[in-house]
Amino acid sequence: MPRSTAALSSVSAIILAAGVGRRLGNSAPKVLLDFGGKTLLARHIAALHSHGVHNIAITVGHRPDLIRHELGRIGALDGVALVENPRYREGSVVSLAVQRERLTAGATVLLMDGDVLYDTRMIARLLAAPAENVLLFDEAIEPGDEPVKICLSGTTIVDFAKLPEHAHERHGESVGFFRFSADMAAAVAERTNAYVRAGRIGAEYEAALRELILAHPHRFGYEDISDLPWTEIDFEADVARARREILPRLQETTHA
Repeated sequence: MPRSTAALSSVSAIILAAGVGRRLGNSAPKVLLDFGGKTLLARHIAALHSHGVHNIAITVGHRPDLIRHELGRIGALDGVALVENPRYREGSVVSLAVQRERLTAGATVLLMDGDVLYDTRMIARLLAAPAENVLLFDEAIEPGDEPVKICLSGTTIVDFAKLPEHAHERHGESVGFFRFSADMAAAVAERTNAYVRAGRIGAEYEAALRELILAHPHRFGYEDISDLPWTEIDFEADVARARREILPRLQETTHA
């Protein structure tokens, strides 16, 4: 069942949008890519609002002025916190570590990669999934080393990496959306900041999450969204596919 309004009031969302988008040759952040007359950022805000999540923080780095302008354009500037990562050219673990205040605020936290075009029903499933901590799982995974893989033995997550090291029965692709309990969100803050303190600033945040999943497999579960359209935007080919194949299939919200 979907969470109650009271429960949703204690849910916050973190959107990671600090990167340069160098593989696209972008001068603007990838969250400002337009699909069907709406930017990815506008779609994120609308999807979260339509599911009762209004406490939103965005990690920014590359051209935060453009993100601020887009929030103003869609009327969301006052309701969204921008958290700057001055080291945004380094690993994404730094972009998550700077959200320590949000992660340790005692709320359930949704973590979302900003460069994803997706069906808004994913947010509903992420919120309603029964596990304490949730990863979104797509069994239709592209071959190769690029996708981050959720590896399962039975229903237990036994690895989480682009290059898994542990034996498993099957795997699927991680969407890059997560739900953490308040306790686990605080653990994520501690683990990512430990990476930064140790100088492991070239790491991606998935490495820190992997350590927590392997240490506490009984506290993590997955929600299968293989039936819903989505794509991560990394390359020009992803943009073309998103406009050609994904956009026509989306169930969209109609308000921000």
